[in-house]
Amino acid sequence: SDLQKQEERGELLQPLIFVLLVLCSVLLYFKVSLMDPGFVKPEEEVKEGEDKGQGVVIPQVPGDIKLRHCGYCLVKQPMRARHCQLCQHCVRRYDHHCPWLENCVGERNHPLFMVYLSVQLVVLLWGGHVAWSGLCFEQSWEWLQHNIFLLVSFLLIFIFTIVVLLLLVSHLYLISCNTTTWEFMSHHRISYLRHSELENPFDQGIILNLWRFFC
Repeated sequence: SDLQKQEERGELLQPLIFVLLVLCSVLLYFKVSLMDPGFVKPEEEVKEGEDKGQGVVIPQVPGDIKLRHCGYCLVKQPMRARHCQLCQHCVRRYDHHCPWLENCVGERNHPLFMVYLSVQLVVLLWGGHVAWSGLCFEQSWEWLQHNIFLLVSFLLIFIFTIVVLLLLVSHLYLISCNTTTWEFMSHHRISYLRHSELENPFDQGIILNLWRFFC
C-alpha cells in the first residue's frame, strides 16, 4: 500500500518525530507549571555558609548581611529567595513569575524551564519551515483567499519564535553569569548585592556556572 511505501522511504519518520516533539513540549509545559519551583517551607531554616549546590551563600557575600524574615510568609528567607505576590510563597533562587505558566520559575524548575524553551523553539522552527514551504506566492486575490490561513499561521509562528528565542538567549546569558532575572533587574534594591564589593558575587566563571546550573 501507499502507507507501507512511504514508511519504507522514511517519509513517515519526520511527521512522527514532529508529533513526539509537540507531545514532549506539552508534557514539559504541564510539568514546569505544576511543579514546586522551590517554595520556602515554614519549618526550613537556612544555616550560614550552607551551600545547596546553587551558590546560595558564598564567601564573597558580606558576612554582616542578615537573612531577613518575610513579612508575608513569616519564614526566614534564604539568600537569593524572594516572596511572590501572585503565588503567595517565598521561592528559592527566585527568577521570575511566568504568566504563561502561571507559576514561578525558581531553584527547582528553572533547568526544566530551559529545556521546555529549547523544545518549544525546535517545534516552532520546524512548524515555521513547514508553513513557509507550503506558500507559493502569487499576486492575486484568489491566491490570498486560499492561503490566508497558512499565511496567518506562519506570521504567528514567526512572532512566537522571536519571543521564545529572545527568552532562551537572555536566560542562557543570565545563567552563564550565575544571576537571575530578579537580581539583574533589581540589583540596586537587593541588600546582598548592593553591599557587595563585587558586581556579581555569585559569578564563578561561565563553565562552572553552567555546570552547576544544569548538572
